[in-house]
Amino acid sequence: MMEFLYFPEDKTKYIPAVLSLLIFAIGAVVTMYLIHKSSKKEEKRFNDQYEIQKDTERNS
Repeated sequence: MMEFLYFPEDKTKYIPAVLSLLIFAIGAVVTMYLIHKSSKKEEKRFNDQYEIQKDTERNS
């Protein structure tokens, strides 16, 4: 019925698949952390710049 599915009898053949899954999952988590960190830094820089422009508009 489902000849295209392959489940090996030797379970050690799953080890490379699990290792590559872990590597990509850890890479995805690290990437999301770096994007979040960069986003926070960029948001702070934007808010600081906006405050400077807002102060100069009040003084004019």
